[in-house]
Amino acid sequence: MNEKTISLISAFGLKAVFVIIGIAVLWLCLRLSLGLLKKLNERHSWFSDHYPVIKNILRIVIIALGLLIILDSLGVSITPIMASLGVGGLAIGLALKDTLANYFSGFYLLVDKPVRIGDFIRLDSGEEGYVEEIGWRSTRIRMLANNTVMIPNGVFSSGKVTNYDLPSSEAAVLVNAGVHYDSDLEKVEKITIDVAKDVQKNIAGAVKEFEPFIRYNTFADSSINFTVIMRAENFVANYLIKHEFIKRLHKKYKAEGIVIPFPIRTIYMEKE
Repeated sequence: MNEKTISLISAFGLKAVFVIIGIAVLWLCLRLSLGLLKKLNERHSWFSDHYPVIKNILRIVIIALGLLIILDSLGVSITPIMASLGVGGLAIGLALKDTLANYFSGFYLLVDKPVRIGDFIRLDSGEEGYVEEIGWRSTRIRMLANNTVMIPNGVFSSGKVTNYDLPSSEAAVLVNAGVHYDSDLEKVEKITIDVAKDVQKNIAGAVKEFEPFIRYNTFADSSINFTVIMRAENFVANYLIKHEFIKRLHKKYKAEGIVIPFPIRTIYMEKE
């Protein structure tokens, strides 16, 4: 056996050792990464729905990087491979631009949690309802009419979203009203607050311990306007609270002789 053969065998053996070590390191990295991912899945319930997808993506990324490193250590040029992957990735990225934007937005929703499952939200486009499911591509919202709307996750990152359950589910209930200029404002305030307290204590969804109040704010064309401030346990409860308050206040004003004026226009006509 000549020196050339021995050097070839030595070189082959060295490369074989590199391959074995590379495969061992790759297997170790894969096991550690999947183990950490499994612990994250056990600690966070929101992660469980997306665990299989993330697991597969992580496995593919680690194996691909490991194979490229092993090929490079064997002397195989990976530059053409990287160039091909770059061109292919660019083409795929352009073709799936909207889809990828929704996927990244879904990841943002899951990590940052600007909305959570069960929250009542309203989009700037007008849709409002309860968040039922946050997926990778879209979010499902159950409207008050009991139908479901699929909203692309990109909408949440590019538009305005009002979350009525953050930082707290409690919400102010504002009712605007007005009384005649001849009204006794002290009497109006007392009667209005009494009615609001009754609604606050006896209507489902109202915060029982909250003390309602009013604030006069405008000398309007035919009335002195004010706002009644009450409080609901959640945003949806404000519909019933407003409904009952307006009914009871109208009845009480009528019994007490307090006038809620109609808009008035006075016309003066000169005689020829």
